[in-house]
Amino acid sequence: MTARARLVVFLAAAAVLAAFFAVACTQLPEFGAQSHPYGDRAVAAALAHRTANAVSSVNFDVRAFDTLGEESILFGTVLGATLLLRRARDERHRRAGAERVMPTTRLFGTLLLPITLVVGVYVVAHGQLSPGGGFQGGVVLATGLHLAYVAADYRALRRLRPLTVLDVADSLAAASYSLVGLAGLIAGGAFLANVLPLGTFNEITSGGTVPVLNAAVGVEVACALIALLAHFLDQAVELADPEDTDAHRSGGH
Repeated sequence: MTARARLVVFLAAAAVLAAFFAVACTQLPEFGAQSHPYGDRAVAAALAHRTANAVSSVNFDVRAFDTLGEESILFGTVLGATLLLRRARDERHRRAGAERVMPTTRLFGTLLLPITLVVGVYVVAHGQLSPGGGFQGGVVLATGLHLAYVAADYRALRRLRPLTVLDVADSLAAASYSLVGLAGLIAGGAFLANVLPLGTFNEITSGGTVPVLNAAVGVEVACALIALLAHFLDQAVELADPEDTDAHRSGGH
C-alpha cells in the first residue's frame, strides 16, 4: 500500500470516528448540569457490590474489561523495552562504581525507603476502600524501591531488585487478571463478573473480586515499572558504548 493510499484510508476512518464521536457528544448532559446519569449508576453499583471507593468499583467492576486493556498496554510496553534495550553484541558491561552521596540524602533516602514501601502496600490493599488502588500503589512501590539508588548507588539498587523474580511476578500478575475474568465467566456467566462474596461494606475483605483484581494490578504495575526502569538504567550506567570502548582501548578521550 502506498503512502497516499494509507493516508486516504486513515482520513476515511477518522471521518467515520469523528462523526460517531460528535453524535455521542450531543447526548451528554450539559456541563454543570444537575443530571449525572453515569455517576449515579456508578455509585449505585459500588454500593451494591460493597465497594466504598466508587473509582475502584468503576475500574475493577463496572469497566473491568477496559482496565484489562490498560494493564496489557503496560505489559506490552515492558516487553517492547526489553527487546529494544537488550544488550547488543558489540556492547560491553562496565562495572558501576561507587557514587558519592550527601549524608543528608543518604539518611532521608534510608528512612523513606521502608516507609514508602509500606505506604505503597497500604494504597494497593485499601484501594477498594479509600482513594488509591493498584495503579497508584504500584507506582508508589516502584518509586520507593528506587530510593535505594538515590540514597546509595546503583549497586545497592541491583541487590534489592531481582529482575528474574520481578519478570515472573509481572507475568503471573498479568495472567491472574485474566484468570479471575475466566472464573467470572464460568461461575457468573460473564467475563470478569463479580462472583466472590461481597463481604461487609467498608471492610478490607469487601468488594468481591475488586480487591483481587486491584492486588493483581498493583503487583503488575510495580514489577513492570521496576523492570522498565531497570533496562533504561542499565543502558545509562552499565552498558558502555562501542565507540567509547574502542576509544578507551586506543587511548583516546
